[in-house]
Amino acid sequence: MEQPKSQDIHKPSPLEKKKDRMPHIYVLLFIISGLAALLTYLIPAGSFERVPGPNGRESIDPNSFVTVDASPVSFMDFMLAIPVGMASASEIIFFTFIIGGMFMVLRRTEIIEIGVDRLARKFQHKSIAVIPVLLTLFAVVATTIGTPELSLVYIPVLIPLFISLGYDSMTAAGIALISTALGFTAGVMNPGTVGISQQISGLETYSGFGLRVVVLLVIVLIGSFYIMRYAKKVKQDPLKSYTHEEDEIKRVKYKDALKQPAKRATKRQLVAIATLPIFFGILVYGVTQLGWFMLEMSGLFIFMGILVGIISGLSLTKVCEAFTEGFREVLMGAIIIGIARSVAIVLEEGQIMDTIVYGLGNLVGQLPSTLSAIGMMTVQLFINFFIPSGSGQALVTMPIMAPLADMLGVTRQTAILAFQFGDGFAHILFPTSGYFMAALVIAGIGWTKWVKFFSPLFFIYMGVGVVFLIYAQLTGWTG
Repeated sequence: MEQPKSQDIHKPSPLEKKKDRMPHIYVLLFIISGLAALLTYLIPAGSFERVPGPNGRESIDPNSFVTVDASPVSFMDFMLAIPVGMASASEIIFFTFIIGGMFMVLRRTEIIEIGVDRLARKFQHKSIAVIPVLLTLFAVVATTIGTPELSLVYIPVLIPLFISLGYDSMTAAGIALISTALGFTAGVMNPGTVGISQQISGLETYSGFGLRVVVLLVIVLIGSFYIMRYAKKVKQDPLKSYTHEEDEIKRVKYKDALKQPAKRATKRQLVAIATLPIFFGILVYGVTQLGWFMLEMSGLFIFMGILVGIISGLSLTKVCEAFTEGFREVLMGAIIIGIARSVAIVLEEGQIMDTIVYGLGNLVGQLPSTLSAIGMMTVQLFINFFIPSGSGQALVTMPIMAPLADMLGVTRQTAILAFQFGDGFAHILFPTSGYFMAALVIAGIGWTKWVKFFSPLFFIYMGVGVVFLIYAQLTGWTG
């Protein structure tokens, strides 16, 4: 009797086996949350007194730290951490859903495909040049309005564009995530980090503008070179792409788009396209002048999806169905945000978050004066794992770091710069950063693959941060 041929039986490839061994991101975040719960049994509980801070938000009194009775997280508290995290992160979870829904409406109108088609044809012979242009544009927006979450908006547009140009999803996600992180880090006019930190530190708001502009130029230049280098490798040999397998369906859909006749917009579609810059202008004005954040932006995007859909010719039923489909596509990303938030919830419930901040602040105080600023950056980097919010981290750490800087002979402006470097780049590295993990899900990229792509650049940026901090400390930079 003839035996079945070996090729008739599917054998997992080494790559598939390796992929199966990688823990799902839910599992990874659950383990981190569990370790945080364990720490509540090992680290003494402590607390700072909360006082009114800038913009009506709570800050801490740096001289009020006291140890309190231990309150390690119980099994019930741990069980509730994820639901509580979902509730706590509801604004950004809702924002993620709305982004998914709004973009699905735009896809149904086909105006995204039309825009991508025109951009791809315009840059098909000089496609690499679009990378520094977009990186600079998105970084400038982020450094002005301080919203790296806009990377969630950019990714659905950039992926079809860069696949059609012969690149991959990692190139597109890299531009969206790195550009917004760079602008957020430099913080030339970032109200949520530099603005709050300078108010806490008693400095003139947005002072030190010149050096921060230089920081922005340097890190954008480095980021552009890094992504362009990777993109060239992918175009020359698609197998070198970190997302070669994940992009298989996308390549079928977008790769040969330029071989097809150019897409033509109808009159209704042209009118709909013309409304998009108006909505973007409203967004920028609302964030910079009216203090808008997630809820307000979500409301604007709902209105934008409905209006653009109707103008383009979709019925209200089609618009609603598109929103629902979009919600489904970003569901995993939205859930990740809540699970990531559970880590901080556990630390806060166990009352060790303040202890960690207090202990790290004291650690910096023990360093030689020449290393103080670098120590501050390292401490801020560590704290960002637990507090992946720029404004939240500023409100917790800067009341300690500002007076500590005076004691160590470091200017308060330099202490803020150390906070910027320690906080900003980590937003697109640590899995506890909710919007970042949601962006990876939308892009279809695993966290481990992103780390493999981004970690060399991350360490370069840490080195850049050290250089700027040494300069700031040696010159006594005050802005």
